Amino acid sequence: MDRIVITGGNPLRGTVRVSGAKNAALPILASTILGGGECVITNLPRVVDVVTMVKLLGLLGVAVKAEGSRAAISAETVRSTEAPYELVKTMRASVLVLGPLVSRWGEAAVSLPGGCAIGTRPVNLHLAGLAKLGAEVTIEHGYIRAKAKRLRGARIYLDTPTVTGTENLMMAACLAEGTTVIENAAREPEVVDLAAFLIKRGARITGAGSDLITVEGVPALRGADHEVIPDRIEAGTFLAAGAITGGDVCVEGCLPNHMEAVSMKLREAGFDVTEGKESIRLKASRRPKGVDMKTFAYPGFPTDMQAQMMALMCVAEGTSVITETVFESRFIHVPELRRMGADIKVEGSHAVVNGTEKITGAPVMASDLRASAGLIVAGLAAEGETEVSRVYHLDRGYERIEEKLGGLGAVIRRVRGGAGSAVTVAT
Repeated sequence: MDRIVITGGNPLRGTVRVSGAKNAALPILASTILGGGECVITNLPRVVDVVTMVKLLGLLGVAVKAEGSRAAISAETVRSTEAPYELVKTMRASVLVLGPLVSRWGEAAVSLPGGCAIGTRPVNLHLAGLAKLGAEVTIEHGYIRAKAKRLRGARIYLDTPTVTGTENLMMAACLAEGTTVIENAAREPEVVDLAAFLIKRGARITGAGSDLITVEGVPALRGADHEVIPDRIEAGTFLAAGAITGGDVCVEGCLPNHMEAVSMKLREAGFDVTEGKESIRLKASRRPKGVDMKTFAYPGFPTDMQAQMMALMCVAEGTSVITETVFESRFIHVPELRRMGADIKVEGSHAVVNGTEKITGAPVMASDLRASAGLIVAGLAAEGETEVSRVYHLDRGYERIEEKLGGLGAVIRRVRGGAGSAVTVAT
């Protein structure tokens, strides 16, 4: 397995461009199943999860021509309505094909999803919503099976504002007979981007970006072109990297209005953060101040930035309390940060971080996608060398992160495979 090796202590300086948002690309790709006609999707991030979704579409019989950050997709027909365990086990977002398959083709069989070890993240809200729309839903032998001659519009209340649940049900409702109202819907920009693509294809959707989404079913969807929005979490990760190293970093190709919660916390920590139309610049002139933060659904502070900001708080002045409200097992990176000299105590859903003047490099192991990024952020500031193993998690959601950080002056390299393997260096 690949490893990332970092020699810390270099202030990051310069400009970096973010890729398309993985969490927007995945539902958009899944939604191509809903109709015929060619869909050309651009600004796709070249990450493992996107490759997996493209493979899944091909396995279902969808015609896909993917090259670089562009994919041309035509779902005139499918040869299978089953998403097998072999693919789904590596990526939870595979469940996003469930709604489109049953809505357009009348049936779907999707393996119960796997993915990062950050909590149970059940799909029960997806299934309850599909049942409200008239699908017959069962779980047999590790597979979710759903059938319906045609879905019917319904009023659906989500107990929690689940992003993938909102997306799955919004997609399913596009071809349902009548009107569907999704209450307590997720408000994330990725949900809005999916709705924008579906509207281009002829769907009738209002309210995306609010907690009340209304979908008026239509008989069919057509093809359309769409550019995926920038990845706000990748952008936030680069800002955290610039902050922890005392650097001056400009992140280009992002949408600052999607990142207000992160920018606010960085300002509160004492950094100079300025926003352009599609850029954010962070200048660090001093050691950060400790700040408290609590993760919430959008527009609150994103859980996907919790690990990166915790790394930053490890070297801050004073004490920070970080509260995780979204996933119950998202402090798995804490023992690894402690190996680097961080002073962190976990009390239930709270992590109390007592900042220290320095942390030191150590061999650490990534447990999930965002934990990987948090450990890399810590390694950039650590004294000596940090080796992050199990970075296959990282590759699920970050495109060439070692090259992008190297372009900002980080001393970072990827070691391919086991010890003694060839090394690709980015400095």
